[in-house]
Amino acid sequence: MRPFTTGCIWVSAAVLSVLLTVSAFLPAAWLAPLVERSTGGRITLGDAQGSLWNGSAFLGAAPSGKDAVMSLLPGRFSWHLSPLILLGRTKATIENTQVLAQPVSVLGNWYSWTISPGSLLLPAERLVALGAPLNTLQPTGKLLLSWVLMRLERRTDGTTGINCFGAMTLDMRGIETRLTPLNPLGSYRMQLDWRGERAGLTLQTLSGSLVLNGGGTVGQGHFQFSGTAEAAAGQEDRLAGLLSLLGQSRRVNGKNVIGLEFTS
Repeated sequence: MRPFTTGCIWVSAAVLSVLLTVSAFLPAAWLAPLVERSTGGRITLGDAQGSLWNGSAFLGAAPSGKDAVMSLLPGRFSWHLSPLILLGRTKATIENTQVLAQPVSVLGNWYSWTISPGSLLLPAERLVALGAPLNTLQPTGKLLLSWVLMRLERRTDGTTGINCFGAMTLDMRGIETRLTPLNPLGSYRMQLDWRGERAGLTLQTLSGSLVLNGGGTVGQGHFQFSGTAEAAAGQEDRLAGLLSLLGQSRRVNGKNVIGLEFTS
């Protein structure tokens, strides 16, 4: 073996050894700024403990990116990240027994990843951390977010960020609000179809006194929704106060409905 080749091998081995030694002590708190930058400051990791490779934190949210951080989900998320990422191979496991039905695995490389199918259960009252209009409605109930195999890719067009591909379903069961004595209002389903940097969404009513329908988009820190709200037959008087808070009345197909328009 030539001396030059031998020298390169030893230098490479030495550099890798230094990287492994230094990275072994990287604190878990280093992940928080990465999460904040990718979500415009709306989502962050709070009270991060442990290391980059084996750590835990709670998931927090700030409605405007400048407000105080509030806990978004119950429990702490713990993770295990394989050091193989230094060689270009991503292998990670994320757990939270309070909200995740099973551990979620992330596999890939430096540029693309897959997330195993799973589901996440959370109380609706935590949604006030996301700001208007949820902080006004103050909803309670049970939410179940489920997803198929998801694929994430770093953008290759020169911009920063991640493209996402896959389908998600958010079931909202037994939703209630303090703004009306008529509870529960109903159960609803939101479906999201991720195709890159944005997802198209549709909302439909499964059952209940308050009928909500519509659609929009979400992505890049923005949310846009356009739809209608109306009372089920026989519930018009009991829901009149709540409906007046949601928007302006308009005539659609011979009926008075409330137009819902939200943009953030």
